[in-house]
Amino acid sequence: MLITPAYAQAAGAGDTNSMLMSLLPFALIFVIMYFLILRPQQKKVRDHADLVKNIRRGDTVVTSGGLVGKVTKVVDDDQIEFEIADGVRVRQMRSMVSGVRAKGEPAKDSAKDSAKDDAASK
Repeated sequence: MLITPAYAQAAGAGDTNSMLMSLLPFALIFVIMYFLILRPQQKKVRDHADLVKNIRRGDTVVTSGGLVGKVTKVVDDDQIEFEIADGVRVRQMRSMVSGVRAKGEPAKDSAKDSAKDDAASK
């Protein structure tokens, strides 16, 4: 005989334990990628969205282009207007703001302030 009996036997059924062990490294790589790459990136995006949402008049902002200026007006949900020099105002998309350097004082409502001053003086 040219073929030995060991080679002539049918291959055994695949062991599910060995299949699980071969997929385990891929699962571990995914878990490690999730905790080291995906979660911190999601947190960074969430923090930037909160930063952009909370911009108000008087804040000193830094844009992604490197401009630094003081917010003079919040135009709408997408745009702000800020002053980069005396008399030079620029409109910018909120999403292009990369940071807030100094929080300004909240905008005063003149009608409420005058009513409080009148009540306090009486």
